[in-house]
Amino acid sequence: MSYNTVYDVIVCGGGTSGVSAAISAARNGAKTLLVERLGALGGQMSTSGPPGFAYARLFNPQGKRDVGGIVEETFQRLLKSGHALPHLRYPFREKAGYTFSYVDPDWWTMLIFEMLEDEKAELLLDTLVVGVTKEKDTVTGIVVENANGRNEIKGKIVIDCTGEGYVSAHADCEMACVSREDIQPHTLSFTVDGVDWDELLQYIRNHPDQFSYKQLIYPCNDSNMEDIYKVYSTCHDITEMGEIMGFYELRDMALKNGDWHPYSGAGFFLTPKEGGHIQAHFQHSSQVDHCLPTDAWDLTKCMVECRKQNMIAWRFFKNYVPGFKNAYITKVSTELRLREGPRIVGDYVLTRDDVEECRQFSDTIGKSSFKAGSYHVASMDTLAVCAKYRDDLAYPKDGGSYDIPYRVLVPKKVENLLVAGKCVSTDRPAYLRYLHQTMVTGQAAGTAAALCVRKSVTPRVLEKDVNELQKLLADQGAILYEPTES
Repeated sequence: MSYNTVYDVIVCGGGTSGVSAAISAARNGAKTLLVERLGALGGQMSTSGPPGFAYARLFNPQGKRDVGGIVEETFQRLLKSGHALPHLRYPFREKAGYTFSYVDPDWWTMLIFEMLEDEKAELLLDTLVVGVTKEKDTVTGIVVENANGRNEIKGKIVIDCTGEGYVSAHADCEMACVSREDIQPHTLSFTVDGVDWDELLQYIRNHPDQFSYKQLIYPCNDSNMEDIYKVYSTCHDITEMGEIMGFYELRDMALKNGDWHPYSGAGFFLTPKEGGHIQAHFQHSSQVDHCLPTDAWDLTKCMVECRKQNMIAWRFFKNYVPGFKNAYITKVSTELRLREGPRIVGDYVLTRDDVEECRQFSDTIGKSSFKAGSYHVASMDTLAVCAKYRDDLAYPKDGGSYDIPYRVLVPKKVENLLVAGKCVSTDRPAYLRYLHQTMVTGQAAGTAAALCVRKSVTPRVLEKDVNELQKLLADQGAILYEPTES
């Protein structure tokens, strides 16, 4: 396709929000182009993130589903083809802070390519967006660089799904970001196979006090610790765990021997492969402070240091943890998982209080029940090896869900630009960085963009009447109002 083609919708970034936006825009009749700087799609699901954790929190602690749409559609398609496991809804998770729905990340990525092709969305891979074209405050297209050189591509609506708001910054949007000194640490994940799960589970059953339990029951407190210990002391199915964090005595022993790094706790998520095979996916084992995702020198430093820390973490598991004697690394991610970055300032800023109060909005485009709260990793000088939460931590009251308003997708002052994914408009504690949240906002942004083109209005004008947008989203399976019973 020629660079002279004018697209209805240009989606910048092919991560979880970007692919959801592109599928939705094309599905709703827009001539859509998805531009991605890598040769791969999927972001958190393929190149950087924790796929074992990918579809967590599709149900709130009341046991009600509050996430649907493309998230559930892809899950069901993979489940039907044998590349996912059923929603993890064991009785002891009825009030869980997390639920897990395992999908095979490699098959998920292949499915996404198939869905984009089915919807006739066009792809431009290995292409970096280096600028935007504007007429006054209105975005008219993007500037890209790739093997063909530097070119402009025109679009009626542009969606920034870059994660770190790079396109929004090029468009001179107002942005919010923490300082280098205070930013959350980023990670480089790796995946492991060959674990003897029976041996590991035997250790877990014999040492239930050596693990973290917040992923099992919400709220986690002294009154239900006996029930939680029972879960660990009787578990014979590794998929019931979802994630395994702790190994406190083993970690402390390694610390004394100089065999553990001073940046985080020990643990991993689980990720499925074909035939019910389970692998260990390490995400929180290597962390580096003080790296801005908007600085290439910082990113380079972080990538180098994370690889060193990964090897320290891996040697710990090989030498100290039962079940890992014959295990081996199968994959090291090619990109950092960037835990925090710039956010746009939109027509509404979702706040910590909105999350805590389970606030509802007339312009809702989806829901979430994930907690609010920024955090940093404490120094090992205090032996606080796990994430140390700030005072801004907040859980949605009564285990409920809060709305995500359409206005967080619309940047102030700049026209014909929408934002989805991590860089939508929130305060720091309410940061919507988790995979299911990015897909919810991506689906909404893509649908809204197509609707704007159809009605010949700007995204800001669409704010005045979102009824048609909400109907389209609901028809596509998105959950906007009352969460459904499990």
